[in-house]
Amino acid sequence: MDKTTALTCFDALSQETRLDVLRLLIRAAPEGMPAGDIGQNLAIRQNTMSNHLKILAQAGLVTAVRQGRIIRYHADFSAVRGLVLFLMEDCCGGEPELCQPILDQVKCC
Repeated sequence: MDKTTALTCFDALSQETRLDVLRLLIRAAPEGMPAGDIGQNLAIRQNTMSNHLKILAQAGLVTAVRQGRIIRYHADFSAVRGLVLFLMEDCCGGEPELCQPILDQVKCC
């Protein structure tokens, strides 16, 4: 992940509801959740939720799959992993083995 992409992700996650949405979708993996269920879980109106999901999708943090009339959203674990790895890239002043326990947890998804 490059710096520009990371900044786009951080910008999307700098809003409380969007951070909550991504964390909810991470917990809902691998099934994901319909947009309406996300809104109900977080007590957010449909039109507001739609905007938040659009921003997260534009940042590449979530994906959407249409199933008939329902749109199911999923956390994009590749993007989340890339963001974490971007932060950890220069970990521990040249001693990456110190960060290995953290990186091992990132690979869980």
